[in-house]
Amino acid sequence: MRTFDYMKLADRMWDSEILTYVAKIHEYKGRQELYVRQKPVALERLVETARIQSTESSNIIEGIVTTGTRIRQLMNDKTMPKNRDESEIVGYRDVLNTIHESHNYIPVKPAYILQLHRDLLKHAGLSYGGQFKNTQNYINETKPDGTVVTRFIPLAPYETEPAIEAICESYRQTLAMEVIDPLILIPTFICDFLCIHPFNDGNGRMSRLLTLLLLYQNGYEVGKYISVEKKIEETKDAYYDVLGCIDAGWHEEQNDPTPFIKYMLQIILACYTEFEARVGLISDGHRSTVFDVVKAYVTGKVGKFTGAEVIAACPSGSRSAVLGALKRLTDEELIVKCGTGRRTFYVRKDAME
Repeated sequence: MRTFDYMKLADRMWDSEILTYVAKIHEYKGRQELYVRQKPVALERLVETARIQSTESSNIIEGIVTTGTRIRQLMNDKTMPKNRDESEIVGYRDVLNTIHESHNYIPVKPAYILQLHRDLLKHAGLSYGGQFKNTQNYINETKPDGTVVTRFIPLAPYETEPAIEAICESYRQTLAMEVIDPLILIPTFICDFLCIHPFNDGNGRMSRLLTLLLLYQNGYEVGKYISVEKKIEETKDAYYDVLGCIDAGWHEEQNDPTPFIKYMLQIILACYTEFEARVGLISDGHRSTVFDVVKAYVTGKVGKFTGAEVIAACPSGSRSAVLGALKRLTDEELIVKCGTGRRTFYVRKDAME
């Protein structure tokens, strides 16, 4: 079995693109912490929206789906799952809530990873929830002509538990030594987790949940407000491309996690950028008015949008203030109001010219 030593990351020369991403994320992180301290109540709508989007998107990536209405009902515990897909969605909801609420009390250890996996699958009634795989799994690829080929063979079941113990131990030791930035260490850990592929089912969803857990533990909590999983789902072609790169030479310890590191840094940076846009922060540190925030949102919006979407995207203002801004923008003919009642939506006026 291959070995794992994340201390070696400190000896690598990282290119300027990665270093630039890391520096920018550090800057955004500092500004986010300031805003969260100043206006925690104003961000509650963002938290709720991100929870729903994260649960929905992470499951969509795996082909697990239900309707938007059912997702909201399940997230708010207003209904019971009707089928296996909904049962697995509820499991993701539960683990995500645990990470949001208790991330500082979840050690990066195999036993805790197993417990999170147990909770992920418990509603689906699967016997292997909370256990490492007991059969060999394979990473397959479907060709354009429909044929399926095995692209990568993960570790065998008997190698799995020692490997997970090894990556957890190396991660904890390297983090404690502060020799490499967590933003580089975390994606590297996730790369190895995915190549080990420790479970019969749920590896992809667990990798995204663990990504959030490790980010939160290191102070990068933007995923609470802007869904990391949704950003991944929106760029899933690029996501699959980098996943196809990370296992080349992995068994021989010759693999390169750089493409995955860059991809994840881009995702995190995109989340921070959207966070600032939604809370109305601008580069000189002064907050915009609610009208300014709404105007910035709608002028950057492509296609139609609803009042509810604008309210969710602009948490720094009250519902009445946001709707007032929409009315003013309609009166100023920047946007056009269409439909009535629940079917009301808006579009930019220049889109109709």
